[in-house]
Amino acid sequence: MLEVKDLTFKVNENGIERSIVKNISFEVADGEMLVITGPNGGGKSTLAKVLMGIEDADDGQIILDGEDITSYDINHRANVGIGFAFQQPPRFKGMTVIRLLSLAAGKELTKPECCRMLSAVGLCANEYITREVDATLSGGEMKRLEIATVLAKPHKLCIFDEPEAGIDLWSFSMLVQQFEKIHQKKEQSLILISHQERIIQMADRIMVIEDGRIGAIGPKEDILPTLMNPAGTCTCLPPQ
Repeated sequence: MLEVKDLTFKVNENGIERSIVKNISFEVADGEMLVITGPNGGGKSTLAKVLMGIEDADDGQIILDGEDITSYDINHRANVGIGFAFQQPPRFKGMTVIRLLSLAAGKELTKPECCRMLSAVGLCANEYITREVDATLSGGEMKRLEIATVLAKPHKLCIFDEPEAGIDLWSFSMLVQQFEKIHQKKEQSLILISHQERIIQMADRIMVIEDGRIGAIGPKEDILPTLMNPAGTCTCLPPQ
């Protein structure tokens, strides 16, 4: 279980201190999928980075399975079981796909092992295993590859920051299928930050972040209707 208590993150802009995450508290149960949504600029991605240790909290606690990990850096948090997928996956010129997956798994993987991981996210292993993780890969390819890296080893908690960003509909459908498979197994908790209604519909619970605070949190059945406008579309979707 993940427990977040009074989490706060501040930035200093031109000598003025501003809180981006403001005393946020919530829990994620084992095997639960929590979808975090809300207006752009509300602090969702910052919250994800603080949970992963990419940014350091100014106050509050982060507890994973009873262990206080607030002071842990990103590497230590990865070692205790947190996986993270960026909104814009990083590219690594000169690094092959098989090398990236091996690093993610924490061991040297065989070609058949890599092939299974790539096939699970809809990538033809023979075409990708020796390719470099660079600008020649499309946004959809990078998203699917990043999910493969997250799945390369077991995690207690996986965090995905706007997985739908910048990908085509076919790739998006593949991602949704993977999230559904992960969730059905109930082997790890999931936090998905998303504006996408199809992803929000998969949630066990929904948390709305507005201006750095929790605007609402609860079961999908309670929160989702409050996000829908009279036309039946999700008001959390960004304007076109």
